[in-house]
Amino acid sequence: MSGINGADTVFVIMSTVLVMVMTPGLALFYGGMVRGKNTLNSTLHSYSALAIVSIQWVLIGYTLCFGKDIGGLIGSLNFVGLKGVGFAPNADYASTIPQQAFMLFQLMFAIITTAVISGSIAERMKFKHWVIFLLLWTTLVYDPIAHWMWGSGGWLKNLGVLDFAGGNVVEISSGISGLVAALMLGKRKSVGKPSSLPLTCLGAGLLWFGWYGFNAGSALAVNNVALNAFITTNTSAAVSVVSWSACELIYRKKVTSLGVVSGIVAGLVAITPGAGFISPLASIIVGLVAGIVCYICITFIKAKFGYDDALDVFGCHGVGGIWGGIATGIFAWKAVNSGGANGLIHGNPKLIGIQVIGILSSIIYAAVVTFIIIKAINAVSSIRASERDEQIGLDITEHGEEAYGGMEI
Repeated sequence: MSGINGADTVFVIMSTVLVMVMTPGLALFYGGMVRGKNTLNSTLHSYSALAIVSIQWVLIGYTLCFGKDIGGLIGSLNFVGLKGVGFAPNADYASTIPQQAFMLFQLMFAIITTAVISGSIAERMKFKHWVIFLLLWTTLVYDPIAHWMWGSGGWLKNLGVLDFAGGNVVEISSGISGLVAALMLGKRKSVGKPSSLPLTCLGAGLLWFGWYGFNAGSALAVNNVALNAFITTNTSAAVSVVSWSACELIYRKKVTSLGVVSGIVAGLVAITPGAGFISPLASIIVGLVAGIVCYICITFIKAKFGYDDALDVFGCHGVGGIWGGIATGIFAWKAVNSGGANGLIHGNPKLIGIQVIGILSSIIYAAVVTFIIIKAINAVSSIRASERDEQIGLDITEHGEEAYGGMEI
């Protein structure tokens, strides 16, 4: 069909597959960090997102994000049930690939964003309530913010906020929502050691692998922007590992495997909003700072305030996403991406203010609506597992299974 570029289409399809792999990777990442009696429950948080969000996306999710704009706030229902979403490109979003390919690529973002939140409520939320939450959250939080930022006519997009691959849409929304959920559920009755750090390391490797599709694929074409995003993504992750490990050496005198994989995620998160807008040299600074600020948040701020963000969703995704959005305002460069803008160091200090507006609006909206969703669910039926179920473990009480054959891990 006229306008479709075969190379671009294959590139986006392969990127879609890479992003899909990130959700099972997240399941391994989280599953190894929880205690053995909660491994399957944590794993199913991610797989349930794969199933539920996939259905929601086909029915209403895609059209709410990318349908005809209504007041800059939400998409209309013109694509409901994927009506009119076919092989022909949608020039508003990607003129060289089928709209179906664009739709599938964006679906994978919606899936993993919701799955990320599960790390905050690990080991203490009833599974059926989680499923209800993820459906409501995707519809009421993710879809509107995605339209604001990426939808044709979205108010943040029109304002000039830069978010290449999901700093606001994915990272800040999930990190802030995770913190709100953790505060509302309260602390776990007891905390134990991770059940399998090798599983967590494997999961982190899959996340790093998939993140190339996440960021480079967001160029939606085989071009210089995609390759730049690939380079900055890898560089930021690598530097963040080093800076996080340096913090561990200074404070704990050892480099840990959990610290290394946390540094990977922090660097990947922080580069996400600016991957296609900043230079590789700038990505070194992004990764360097990400490893330090996320380490400080998880090690000191979390302990200071005493909240139980079980698997540090806020510390990595929320804080990393906020830093990444600000960094984009500092380092964005039109020489890298002519469709972007120049940031502070390239003569445009106004971009930082614009980025802050995008960050604050995402924080406030995600926090308020997440609070309302949890309040509403809890008003009907208690969202938190009983103390007895927590003690036994949610694998048995919620699913009737054991990950490690009853072994104490």
